[in-house]
Amino acid sequence: MSAGVWVFIENRDGEINAISREALGAARGVATDLGSSLTALVLGHNVADAATEAFDLGADAVIAADDATLAGDRLEAFGPLVVKLAQERQPDAIFFGASTLGRDLAAWTGADLNTGVIAEAVDLAVEGQTIKATRAVYTGKLLCDTFVKGVPQIMTLRSRAFAQAESTGKTGTAEMVAAAVAEDAIPTKIVGFEGKGGQVSLSDASKIVSGGRGVGGPEGFQPLRELADVLGAALGASRATVDAGWIPYEHQVGQTGKTVAPDLYVACGISGAIQHQAGMRSSKVIVAVNKDPDAPIFKLARYGIVGDLFKVVPALTAEFKKRLN
Repeated sequence: MSAGVWVFIENRDGEINAISREALGAARGVATDLGSSLTALVLGHNVADAATEAFDLGADAVIAADDATLAGDRLEAFGPLVVKLAQERQPDAIFFGASTLGRDLAAWTGADLNTGVIAEAVDLAVEGQTIKATRAVYTGKLLCDTFVKGVPQIMTLRSRAFAQAESTGKTGTAEMVAAAVAEDAIPTKIVGFEGKGGQVSLSDASKIVSGGRGVGGPEGFQPLRELADVLGAALGASRATVDAGWIPYEHQVGQTGKTVAPDLYVACGISGAIQHQAGMRSSKVIVAVNKDPDAPIFKLARYGIVGDLFKVVPALTAEFKKRLN
């Protein structure tokens, strides 16, 4: 008998990550259309609060594993457990958020279960017992519908493509299972974490201010940082600026950087090469600031400002300070 639709829940310190809240919201609709149950896989260390939250966010059932080996998002600890549970219970589908861990774990699970994996779905629909996933192709220029033959149907869901699940007031008791791999059998070891406090996460940001070659150098990002601070936005960058050493790679948006889909993307001094567009064309509102009126970014932008970013950006910052404070 099928175990319905599963969602892998990323969590830390007892709190479910935003990308998994989105996956729960998307999977709830799919489970309803399939006439099946929705199960949350809450795996980690000290997961009691996350398991409770998963029920509140709409899960019909929660399978939880609470073990020190599952702390720190090690793929070698999660992969065998997810595969073991899927082999035993035969779910129709397993959804993962398209995070670093989610992508790796979906690939691991698909390979071990000998089934296909659809990456970066931006929309879902159900036809019979088949889940049709819409995803971007050709660096985001086209959308295509695709599906997985056989079960489980495994998919990763693009960050910010789906609404987060909302509180339902539902409660329940999680089914506890044991970890699948002992610590001695896990080749990677965690020696510590280094946090970067005070920064807005680029992957989760609803607003991003991004700079390109037009900023001129490392110091050219300072006006962008000031605008980002006023907006509560994350700071992004093009590959050219990262390659030049002006800003760390963690800020890179594009085909070889992060794929983002914020509500607002402000592109400053970015020409708009297709590789950069691949990482941000799903943004809901794009504002471009560039002194070249023929820059490709203007074809993608909803609002365009032709001018010197070192004059335009401080003026925007001053105006937003007046209106937002």
